[in-house]
Amino acid sequence: MRQLDYFFNPKSVAIIGASHKPEKLGYVIFTNFLGNISERKVYPVNPDTTPILGQKVYRSILQIPDDIDLAVIIIPAKVVPKVLKDCVSKGVKAVIIVSGGFSETGEEGKKLEIKLKHIIEGSQTRVMGPNCLGVFDPYTKVDTLFLSRDRLGRPPTGNIGYISQSGSVGSTILDWLAKEQTGISKFISYENGMDINECDLIEYLADDKKTKVITVFLEGVIDGKRFVKVARKTSNKKPTIILKGGKSKMGRKAVASHTGALAGSAKIYYSVFKQTGLIEANNWEELFDFAKAFSTQPIPKGNRIAIVTNGGGFGVLAVDECEKHGLQTPEPLEKLKNKIKKNIPSYGSLKNPIDLTGDVTAERYRVVLDACLSSNEYDGVIAITLFQVPTLELKITDVLDDMKKHRKPILCCSAGGDFTIKLSRILERNGIPVYQTPGRVASAMASLVKYGEQFNKKKIN
Repeated sequence: MRQLDYFFNPKSVAIIGASHKPEKLGYVIFTNFLGNISERKVYPVNPDTTPILGQKVYRSILQIPDDIDLAVIIIPAKVVPKVLKDCVSKGVKAVIIVSGGFSETGEEGKKLEIKLKHIIEGSQTRVMGPNCLGVFDPYTKVDTLFLSRDRLGRPPTGNIGYISQSGSVGSTILDWLAKEQTGISKFISYENGMDINECDLIEYLADDKKTKVITVFLEGVIDGKRFVKVARKTSNKKPTIILKGGKSKMGRKAVASHTGALAGSAKIYYSVFKQTGLIEANNWEELFDFAKAFSTQPIPKGNRIAIVTNGGGFGVLAVDECEKHGLQTPEPLEKLKNKIKKNIPSYGSLKNPIDLTGDVTAERYRVVLDACLSSNEYDGVIAITLFQVPTLELKITDVLDDMKKHRKPILCCSAGGDFTIKLSRILERNGIPVYQTPGRVASAMASLVKYGEQFNKKKIN
């Protein structure tokens, strides 16, 4: 069993700082584990040994009779060193220190964190944190987040692995993913990275069978040389998307006060991302716009994109955005035009974008999409589907789903209110990402193309 597996699938867990009071963080974390997995043993630890929710409470982890795979520590910082020593003595495999008050707070906190490092030196105990949320695994139901489920949603199972150096950014995006019903494989918040850092976690997810694409919110790198090595190796295995915080001068100062990490200049990070094949997102919309595309779509073999639309203006905007991102939108050749023109009214357009007009039907989409995707002229399709038009039947979702048979990327752009959102949800459940603007869909397609160019180049070399 790999050492980091104990963080995600422990057989036994000790919650050190489990509280009797519902408003306390230790109470939330303890209740996260109750009732999820019957065969997982959970032990609350607190100096007050009054039972919590009927569960026996232990004064110390050393008093627990069984072996412990994972310990979650949520107590005042000054007490953490003693408790961590007990965990090492107990032979605990994995420790998550949720408690803050370490290197992110200044010199005294740094000294305390160094003390923690010395405690685990030479032991088999690995530590995540301090000053972190820890992990959420929707497959194993391990959940160390101190944010209750009635205030913060948990996403369903999926194949997006999500690493966040920041707990606040991480939890907010987690809540958003839950609302969007976008599935994840694992969520990890490691914050100060005293022991386990971004390199360990990226390497771990690179070998995780449930993870197809890795997403990372990164403030600073702890070991630059190792990061370059790990990034290059990982990007050869699976797409890895990075959102870098602290790019500005003031942002770098904020990073230092937040996690105690060194942010470095934006130019250096940009160069590293480019050299290693990491995919950089400029904001958190892009982070998960790209992740949705990579988690569901095949990698294109080229950059020739057909835009099929039932709204001329949206098609024009999509062409502009594709050009901005270096995507080609060539006009269909005569043979392909002849194949589709009998299905498009005279007031439509056979160019690119291919305008199916406002009286479009699902069948019209089917014929044109099928022709474009089966031809050698296009490497992928952006389907703009404005669901509001009365002639477009609900079976359009089945038509788009059927297009996956061509094994080329197909991304949708649909803008609108409740009805549009309803159909978009159906498409996304079927593995077809939907974006609300031409800019976002073009950017997502460009990320697939860029990775494909790097991937295909490496195969040739």
